[in-house]
Amino acid sequence: MAADQIAESWSQLIELLYADSWFEPLQRFRSPFVFRGSSVVRFDLRSGLLRLARGPVEARQLEPHLLRSFRKYAQTTAIAGESAWKWLALAQHHGLPTRLVDWTWSPLVALHFVTADTNRYEEDGLVLAVDTFKARDFLPPKVKRVISREATGVFSIEMLDQMAGSLAEFDKLDRSAFVAFLDPPALDARLVNQFAAFSVMNDAGAYLENWLARHPALCRRTIIPAALKWEIRDKLDQANVAERMLFPGLDGLCRWLTRYYTPRQLADPGWKGPGRKKIDT
Repeated sequence: MAADQIAESWSQLIELLYADSWFEPLQRFRSPFVFRGSSVVRFDLRSGLLRLARGPVEARQLEPHLLRSFRKYAQTTAIAGESAWKWLALAQHHGLPTRLVDWTWSPLVALHFVTADTNRYEEDGLVLAVDTFKARDFLPPKVKRVISREATGVFSIEMLDQMAGSLAEFDKLDRSAFVAFLDPPALDARLVNQFAAFSVMNDAGAYLENWLARHPALCRRTIIPAALKWEIRDKLDQANVAERMLFPGLDGLCRWLTRYYTPRQLADPGWKGPGRKKIDT
C-alpha cells in the first residue's frame, strides 16, 4: 500500500481526501476515487463471503448455494429480473455475504463510517481511497475494451451483463485475478444516499487486500487521528451526513438520535470540557 497520510486538522483532511479530483477528460472536478472508511486503522477488506467462510475454497463452494437460495426465497418481495449481477447487488445491499465489497464515491460518507461508533473515539481511524480510472489499466484486454468504450472507470449492471451473464462466466474471463468496480442500480434510497459503489473480483475466494498490495499506486490511505474524530463528527452532522440520511427510515432515525444525544462525557470519560483537555488516567 502507499505511504499513510495523516490529517492534522479538518481543513487538511478535506484537502487530502479531495486531492487529485480534477478530471482532465471532462474538465471538471470529478474524482475517480472510491472511498471506504474504518473506525480503526486495522482495515479488513475481506468480502462478506470470505468473512463467513473458513477460507477461499469454502467461499467458492458457498457462493452458488447462498445466491440460489436468496433468489428462491426473495422472489415474493424483490423483483430483480434475470440479471445475475442485479441479484448479486440486491443480495449484498440487504446483508447477504457475497464476493462484493462496499465503497462510496463520497469521502464524507466514508468519514461517517470512521466516526459512527463513539466507542472507538480513542482510536485512530482510516479512509482508504482507490483510483478506479487507473485500475482499468490492470483489467484483462477483453474486459478493458468494454469499459473503455464508455470512457469510465466503473461498470454498470448492463455492461457486466453484456460481458458475462453469470459469475461462472465472469470468473473465466481471465486466469489472473482482476478487480472491477461497479455502480449498483438505484435499488432504494439507501444506496442512492450513500453514493454507493462495489468492487468485484473474478474469484469468490480472492482477497482484495492482496490485489491492492500488488498495485500500491492505485491507493491512498488517510489516517484520522483520534483527537479529530469529535470535530469531524459534529461537522458531518451539521452537513447532514448522518444515519437519518444514509439509512432512510425509522431505524436510521433512531440510530442517529441515539448517537447525536449521547453526552460526550459518557462516550469519552476523560473529557473535561472545551479545549480538549483530558483527565489523566
